Amino acid sequence: MSNIWVPLSGQIAQQQKVETIANNVANANTVGFKKDQLVFKEHLTALTKGVDDIDIPRKEFSPADFYHTQGAENAMVSVDGSFTTFEQGTMIPTQNPLDVALQGDGFIEVLTPTGVRFTRKGNLSLSKDGELVTDQGFQVLSHLGVSNEAIRDPASVGSFPKPEDRIVRVPTNARLTINQEGEILTSTGTVGKISIVEFTDKHALKKEGNSLFITPDELNINRINTKTTVNQGFLEGSNVNAIEEMSELIKAHRHFESIQKAINAYDSISGKAANDIGKF
Repeated sequence: MSNIWVPLSGQIAQQQKVETIANNVANANTVGFKKDQLVFKEHLTALTKGVDDIDIPRKEFSPADFYHTQGAENAMVSVDGSFTTFEQGTMIPTQNPLDVALQGDGFIEVLTPTGVRFTRKGNLSLSKDGELVTDQGFQVLSHLGVSNEAIRDPASVGSFPKPEDRIVRVPTNARLTINQEGEILTSTGTVGKISIVEFTDKHALKKEGNSLFITPDELNINRINTKTTVNQGFLEGSNVNAIEEMSELIKAHRHFESIQKAINAYDSISGKAANDIGKF
């Protein structure tokens, strides 16, 4: 019955795929959501332990002598990892002056209780203190305008403002205009600039929930010469295509059922073998 691990591993992998697709579908209407996909790999014992020398028996040959499995009965399928697809979502007009949608690879830099995070969720608002915040209450940070290398330069330590000192504050009773560079304008002039950052490797980002991302390496951040544009009065919808995801869900369900039939066949063979051996 050791062979049953081969289809069972495939069934576990398909179950994880179903859970990932279900999460994508559940967030099909979440602003700024980026869908996830899984990568599978096949583990072959022969690739890890090597292939033994050909053993030619000095006897009368039997069929078993010509069918060396090389550990194939111990093969398995596993999830090699998941990755986030950062394709652009649909622009949804809202006419709300505090709604912003990013066009490009950038992210809005925000301050959370656990530190600086990054988001594409642009349904912003003003707090009672005049701070520009996300729908979760996280404070939007202002543009720093320097590279990460400059920030980490020992000669510049302490010369740049801390995140707490970069919170965007705007007049609560003023009419605001946000241009494509992220500058916040009023009738009296520029009152701030939203920090839009890009990343050298977007796939190094990790999800933290609530459409927030964190980068494991600060040097991955690019704060200057970004090409992302800010569109006021719009929100970026999820990049989940519900029809495609439902199609993938059906395929995964069918694969799961096919593997279940294989497991049932193994179980039937094992039961029959046990009953037949008992007759002798």
